[in-house]
Amino acid sequence: MSAAAQGVQTVAVSEDEDGMRLDRWFKRRFPELSLSHLNKITRKGEVRVDGKRADTSTRLATAQMVRVPPLNFEPKAPAVVRAAPSEKDARAIRDMIIYEDKWLMALNKPHGLAVQGGSGTTHHIDGMLASLIDAKGEQPRLVHRLDRDTSGVLLIAKTRKMAADLGEIFRSRQARKIYWSVVEGVPHPMQGRISLFLAKGPGMGDDRSGKTQGERRDPEKMRIAKHGEEDARHSVTFYAVVDKVAPRLAWLSMKPITGRTHQLRAHAEAIGHPIIGDPKYMGKMAANDPRRTDPLRAVPAEIERKLHLVARRLVLPHPKGGTLDVTAPLPPHMQKTFDLFGFDVKQYDPIEDAPE
Repeated sequence: MSAAAQGVQTVAVSEDEDGMRLDRWFKRRFPELSLSHLNKITRKGEVRVDGKRADTSTRLATAQMVRVPPLNFEPKAPAVVRAAPSEKDARAIRDMIIYEDKWLMALNKPHGLAVQGGSGTTHHIDGMLASLIDAKGEQPRLVHRLDRDTSGVLLIAKTRKMAADLGEIFRSRQARKIYWSVVEGVPHPMQGRISLFLAKGPGMGDDRSGKTQGERRDPEKMRIAKHGEEDARHSVTFYAVVDKVAPRLAWLSMKPITGRTHQLRAHAEAIGHPIIGDPKYMGKMAANDPRRTDPLRAVPAEIERKLHLVARRLVLPHPKGGTLDVTAPLPPHMQKTFDLFGFDVKQYDPIEDAPE
């Protein structure tokens, strides 16, 4: 038997519900309400927003008034038993925090830890955030992503509304991101702009087996594409050499203007200077393989073969006012490389003067 709720209600949309679809708003407010019943009462015009008829896809705004007619609820389903929040995960997340306020936090994501789950990935930041759910049932949310092997600044929103606000800042390219890398060889010119189209998968003219020039492409690897190709997306990065050990390697500061998958890794390979420790974009031979055409560019054996890429700094307007400016320390393997060659993290970074 279904149960009828109380009579007609008029409910105000809260700030945290701004931008939410009407069907999701009902699910949040009345979790026992079936979708079929919601569709029925909206079709009949019984649900109104600020006095006007609305459908389930209507986007709500803060302080709007939703007319809720008497509702019929389905029998309550057995409670879902959820795993207890992991205190170990909570401690691990807290140990990563390099900035925190009431609305958001910035983590120093370590090398090797995935941001989200995927094929065969069960341990990741997104899952760990469930350990920080608050008394209102609000769970911190990812705002952007980093590759598993990229270290550095990762921004987390504490509420749904803050996640939406920060997401819009990233989409409108108001966020300034600076990455540091150590690359094979020394780029010339010392400062420049990389502008390319990137796409996944086999390129035009590849055979149906997915092979190009006798080699099978990595389906997850980005490739240089031509304008007009299916799925090709424009990508732009400014770079500057901060210091170097010529001709072997260089400390590169990189400012991505767009945010494509593997953008910096693919751009570094495209200019002939792949990031050290990147198995996906360093070509068929290791950087220290004596068969390379230029053995002087062989990476010293003392350098750990981990990806030398860190999301060093993130600057953006804080949705609550002012500017958020967060810097992450180098991961241990990059710090060892910097110490080995005497690179000074306090040295002037030319990328600061690159265009926005």
